[in-house]
Amino acid sequence: MGSHMNPTFQPLSLDLAADSLNETQGGTLVPAARLTLSLPSRPRRFFRHGWHSWTLACWLDPSQPPLPIRSPQFRAKDEDPLYAFRPNHIGAWVGAVELDGEDILLVGALSPGGRVELAGTSLQAFYEHGERGDWLITRGPEEVVFEKYATRLRERYGRGRYERAPRVWCSWYSLYKWVNEPLILKVLNEFGDLPFDVLQIDDGWQDASGHWEAGRNFPGGMAALAAKIRTSGRIPGLWLSPFIVTPNLTLFHEHPDWLLRDESGRPVKSGLNWSGQTYALDVTHPAVLSWLEGVIRKVVGWGYGYLKLDFLYAGALPGKHYQEMPRELAYRQALKVMREAAGEAYILACGAPILPSLGLCDGLRIGPDVTPYWLNRPLSVWLNNPNHASTQNAIRTSLHRLWLAPLVHTDPDVVFFRSKHNRMSAEQKSLLRDLAHIAGFKATSDLPQWLSRKEREALRQFLERTPEVRKVGRYQYHLDGRAVDLRPVVPLPASRPLPAALAQNLGLLDLVMHEALPALWESRKRA
Repeated sequence: MGSHMNPTFQPLSLDLAADSLNETQGGTLVPAARLTLSLPSRPRRFFRHGWHSWTLACWLDPSQPPLPIRSPQFRAKDEDPLYAFRPNHIGAWVGAVELDGEDILLVGALSPGGRVELAGTSLQAFYEHGERGDWLITRGPEEVVFEKYATRLRERYGRGRYERAPRVWCSWYSLYKWVNEPLILKVLNEFGDLPFDVLQIDDGWQDASGHWEAGRNFPGGMAALAAKIRTSGRIPGLWLSPFIVTPNLTLFHEHPDWLLRDESGRPVKSGLNWSGQTYALDVTHPAVLSWLEGVIRKVVGWGYGYLKLDFLYAGALPGKHYQEMPRELAYRQALKVMREAAGEAYILACGAPILPSLGLCDGLRIGPDVTPYWLNRPLSVWLNNPNHASTQNAIRTSLHRLWLAPLVHTDPDVVFFRSKHNRMSAEQKSLLRDLAHIAGFKATSDLPQWLSRKEREALRQFLERTPEVRKVGRYQYHLDGRAVDLRPVVPLPASRPLPAALAQNLGLLDLVMHEALPALWESRKRA
């Protein structure tokens, strides 16, 4: 049955196939596989919502064409590969247009697999698996329409189970993959009475991604270390990347049927990182699901009550699955298996497809990784990658994900107090801390022994303080009455043509960029 006009959106015309249009106080609910909204003119702005934690979310100028990430390795890790070369701006699950000032029209999917694309003067919304799903269409001020969308999602998926986000110390942004047991024990001893709720050990505790046992740098074992952390009154936390594996694993060769494969039967690459080339597991395979359940139960059994699950997008990459189902539903099924295995443990989802993660995690990373510098310009201007690890990129995308706060703890990543091994200005560090207060998630990675007395006291005050936050503009806030203006962070740097020598060696550039920063920290030797 076709409906072609919706009085709520005059003078906009609605062209879709649906059995009904349900008017509610929160907007119009539309069941449809595909719908089109014809706009009276080209909108001023389009809200592009990225696919997973690191993927760009922001308001864009629709007169500027979308520019795909130039590097295939970064595209595999930072974008949704199905839509990387789409000729139009496209949002994952939700898209919105700024028609005039505070006149915002939002179209949001209420099920996994939804996409919203701006094509000239029309918004085209569709479910990629071709089946009917529910859409919310709402119009009004920006804060209002996103609040209505979040409310609908919360009604459907619920929210995380913990009222307050924990205060976290994470090893990654100081120690990177060179973490070891003596250093973690030194950090624990140096904490003193700093009010951290969680001490989280990041990548490097294992010898390879996919081999989830204590590595050679943790000779005492992970259970014994968790027990020592608990004696300090803190929750032990642990990093895992459960959906990716590397070719150096026995698992990779003994269980080739566990790997997600493309139409040609080749293993699906999930991007290059500091561990080398990674590949995606087929999360619909019964043996993989059983293995995932076992890994999580083992880690929780060691005593870890906070789990940072990373690179989760790999569970939703396109490919030929053991059991045919829409890829985002496959991801959600696997995440649910791990959620149930984790029991009462807090789950922070990172690199995670946003909507399919709702209700199954307690915290959600909402932007790219931060760095102890502001922006990596070569990656931004040469490779056109606004998703790569850089503090400016992290703030930009996190700002545009704060509407998720009613659904999940929104994690904009760690903040910095240290001046040692840090190239950010005092103002840049302050903006990052302000964002943490606004988001309500406090974490750092600074080694206590790197902090001056003044820096340590500033960290303590940051952890203890809960300022009153009031939003006064799209990117402007008052924190206990102090004005915070984040507008300068938002603009994207202009893309430039890639130098010919680099254009012929993108793979080498990828590798250098991924390894350069960790190698820098290693050369300086951590305290």
